[in-house]
Amino acid sequence: MDFLLSTPLHPIAISLAVMFLLGVIFLRKKQNKRYPPVAGTVLHQLINRRKLNQYMTELACKHTTYRMLGLFRYTVYTADPVNVEYMLKTNVANYGMGYLQEILSGIYGDGIFTAEGDKWRRLRKASSSQFSTNVLRDFSSEIFKTNAVKLSSIIHEAATCGKSIEMQVLFLKSTLDSIVKILLGIDLDTMSGTNNEESIRFSNAFDDTNEASIYRFAGIWKIQRFLNIGREAVIRKNIEVMDNFIYDLINRKIENLRKSEEQDEQSLKRRDFISKLLEAKETDPKYLRDMVLNFIAAGKDTTGSALTWFIYMMCKHLDIQEKIAQEVREATGLNNTSSTDEVAANLTEEALIKMQYLRAALTETLRLYPSVPLNGRVCFSDDTWPDGYSVKKGELVIFQPYSMGWMKFIWGDDAEEFRPERWLDGNGNFKDESPFKFTAFNAGPRICLGRDHSYLQMKIYSAVLLNNYIFKLTDENKVVTYKNMVTLHSDEGLHVHAFPRV
Repeated sequence: MDFLLSTPLHPIAISLAVMFLLGVIFLRKKQNKRYPPVAGTVLHQLINRRKLNQYMTELACKHTTYRMLGLFRYTVYTADPVNVEYMLKTNVANYGMGYLQEILSGIYGDGIFTAEGDKWRRLRKASSSQFSTNVLRDFSSEIFKTNAVKLSSIIHEAATCGKSIEMQVLFLKSTLDSIVKILLGIDLDTMSGTNNEESIRFSNAFDDTNEASIYRFAGIWKIQRFLNIGREAVIRKNIEVMDNFIYDLINRKIENLRKSEEQDEQSLKRRDFISKLLEAKETDPKYLRDMVLNFIAAGKDTTGSALTWFIYMMCKHLDIQEKIAQEVREATGLNNTSSTDEVAANLTEEALIKMQYLRAALTETLRLYPSVPLNGRVCFSDDTWPDGYSVKKGELVIFQPYSMGWMKFIWGDDAEEFRPERWLDGNGNFKDESPFKFTAFNAGPRICLGRDHSYLQMKIYSAVLLNNYIFKLTDENKVVTYKNMVTLHSDEGLHVHAFPRV
């Protein structure tokens, strides 16, 4: 025994012993990792696809963080703000697009939605420098006012005849007209219903792709794409329609600039987004296509959807509708007999700032009906979240703006109530919440660039319309449901009657 104790240990033996101990510690740690409970499978999601967001909200109420088993891997879902903040800010480098790029880039190209790393930073910088200018804000404001008045005239015609109005279609046409004018300075005039066949084809193709692309997350889309069948055949055909439309717009823009090189100082101050890029020698057609399509996606469906759900909430809460109309009158110094042109002309920046209750009502709408109900990232390396649950490398992790809006542990016992007052302080001024709690505009470095422009458009449209009309559902007993898409569209539109305010 003394001999054994006095004999030095061989270095290899020491190394093996250390490796063994480290292996035991690693395995013990791995065994001690706590993974989110499995709440269901992709099959359950497909079965519940007609009411997917409610289904996922029910799961989130039982398990704030949980997993769904897919064909090849788990997908992790969370409705916990601390996890959202960790994923989108604290450890943002570990969560990115990953294989989501492949799913989305075939549609959106290499735009700001799908880019990563240095490329994303360049796109973000180029875009934010434009969105932050007063010139673009003033240009956008004039466009929003003009299109709000056009929309009001269409509603006036229907109201005069006692006809039902489908608001979602009108909002989507109007937001398309607005974003294309801001991006390219081109008037589509989709709302007029004349000479806009290409715009309608584009919108239909865009909406069909929006709806079909969500099924790519089920995992069999590559087979369908290879065989050119099912939804992938629809997507391929629609992308061709969208590309033809956008490339035509870009070519028209370049031709218009060529014909009007000698612009006066006033027109130069109001130059659109793409003009600035062309001026900076960004002339690659694919780059411009991706930029235009990404911003159309950001500016058409999201705002059109938000306005649709806002009018729906106004129809459900006529007292709130009246309160907003009164606030508009007080802020503009007008009355309910003022024309829409007068209202639009008086929607100065100062007047819009005074409309604190309107902003609260719009935000409350987005809390319950966020334009993008689900948003996700890919985990790049094994990690443990603040709630104690671990996620694995390669897993898709999804945060749930829709579910989070209905969670009582986030918003209190009245979470399911539409109550704009929750966004106001004791003096009636709007108060922001953490973007990791209210995730309608994303959060962290990728927070929506166009958030202020979106609020500007929604406030202008809402003020113009509610000052002059009372909106009621055509069928007041009907519960409006949503369509299962990337953005939260109403399933059968929004059919209302408008009555002049007298």
